[in-house]
Order: sequence, then C-alpha cells, then structure tokens
Amino acid sequence: METGKTAKYFKYAIGEIILVVIGILIALQINTWNENRKHAIAEQEFFKSITNDLKLDLEFINYVQSYFKPKIDAYNLLRNRYSQDYDSHKTVIDSLMVVYLFTGNRTFYPVSGAFKSVIAGNEINTYSQKNIIQDIIKLYGSNYDRIIDNGKIIDERWSDLSEKYIHNRRIKAFNNVNNTSYTTMLDDFYFHYIQLFWYNKILEETEIEINLLLKKLQ
Repeated sequence: METGKTAKYFKYAIGEIILVVIGILIALQINTWNENRKHAIAEQEFFKSITNDLKLDLEFINYVQSYFKPKIDAYNLLRNRYSQDYDSHKTVIDSLMVVYLFTGNRTFYPVSGAFKSVIAGNEINTYSQKNIIQDIIKLYGSNYDRIIDNGKIIDERWSDLSEKYIHNRRIKAFNNVNNTSYTTMLDDFYFHYIQLFWYNKILEETEIEINLLLKKLQ
C-alpha cells in the first residue's frame, strides 16, 4: 500500500513539475513576444522620426542651394563673359559683384535628434531592418560629416573674403575699382567660388541619397 501511494505521489509530483515548466516556458514565450512587439514599435517610431528629420534636411538643403545659386551664376558670368576690361562693363560687372559679395553665406547642418538618441542608447544596432539602418548610419556618420567639414571651409573663406572687402560691403559700392584691381578681385572671389561650387555638388549628391532613403522608409 505504501509503495503504491509513493508511486502515485511521484507521478503527481512529476506532473506538477511538468506543468510548472510548461507554465514558465509559456510565460517566457509571452514575455519574448511582448518584448519583440515593443521593440518593433520602437523601431517603427524611430523610422518615423528619421523620416521627419530627413524631410526637414531636404528643405534646408534646398534653401541653402537656392541661396547659393545667384552667387554661382553671378561668378560664372564674371569669369566667362566679363573677365576683362572692367572699365567698359562697369555697370554690369558691379551689379554681378553686388550679388556675389553683398549677400551673406549659408551652410547646412542636419537635424539629428532622432539619430543621436538611438546612438546614445545603442538601440540602433538591435533593429531588424539592417539594410536601412546601414544606409542611415552612412548618411549621418559619413556624408553629413563631410558636408559639415566642407561647410566650415566655406565659412572660413567667406569670412576672409568679407573682411578683405569690408569697405565695399560697408558702402555698398565699388568706387575705386579698375582693370588691375578687378583681376585681383576675381581671383579672390574664385578662391571662395571653387569651394562653394564643390560644396553645392556635395549637397546635390546628398539630396539624391536622402530621397532614395526616404523611399526605403515608406
């Protein structure tokens, strides 16, 4: 009798253990599913935030490009059509130099709040859509840094140009320019222009990259 009761209790205990183990496994599965669900939601929220930031970046890039375009067009005319004989074309040349020298300077800085947030928490490495994540990291970690570095060069060259011709900028005129000094001015402008032209090309390439990334994020 005692042996029979022991066998029954043993079977009952094993059954209880199995039920407990099954319960734990189910609970772990539910917890894993819930964590994955929350993680997927966080990833989608990140993509939404990045999408909004990139759209703002595109607007700013377009603004910077539209700000630079008159300068680029003005210098191309000065270099290609009016590079010589300042005295004979003073009115036209002065108007083009006004466009180049009397307007200010703008450089692009990206909106990076969403990206910096996931980088700080190391969350970005846990997201599932690896191809998109790699594109995002390349944009923020490489291309944007390149734009910022070249923007600093633009700012420095513009500062030097503005300082050298501060008198002309102050009086809004070119009273003492002649053929000789005009050649020097074109050279000085060109030092800024070549960096400006290169910077604009980088912005164009980045604009294409952002648009491709936005398509993937749709």
